[in-house]
Amino acid sequence: MAVDEELSKNFRDALEGLPGTSDKKMMGGTCFFVNGHMVGGAHREKSGRGLFMFRVGVDNVAAAEVIGGGEKLVQGGRLMRGFYFVEADDCPPELFEAWKSLAVAHAMSLSPKEPKADGSRRKLAGTKARS
Repeated sequence: MAVDEELSKNFRDALEGLPGTSDKKMMGGTCFFVNGHMVGGAHREKSGRGLFMFRVGVDNVAAAEVIGGGEKLVQGGRLMRGFYFVEADDCPPELFEAWKSLAVAHAMSLSPKEPKADGSRRKLAGTKARS
C-alpha cells in the first residue's frame, strides 16, 4: 500500500471546516481524525486500486450496510469490526459523503482526546473512550 496524495487531498478537503481535524501517515496511507478519533483514510494498493477507508464503529454497521458500496476491512485474517473500504474509483461524491457523514458522526460521539506533548492524542482525564 502507498500514500496517494490525490485521494488524501480529497479526504482532507471533505473534512475541511470540521473542528479538531488532523491527519497522520499510517496503515500504508494517510489516516484522518476528528477530535483525536480516526474517521478514515486513503491509500493506493500496489495493484493500483485506490481505496477510502471509513471507521463507522460497531454500532453503525447496519447503517453502513444500508449505504452500500463498502467492503468490510479484514487485516491479517481478522475482521476489523466497524471499518470499511470503499473503492475510490467507484465512489461518486454522494456515496463518499454518506460514508464520511457516518464516520464523522461516530467520531463526534466519542469523548475528545487531548494532544500529547509529542503531537499524538490521548483521551481527556475523566472521560471514557468507546470504539
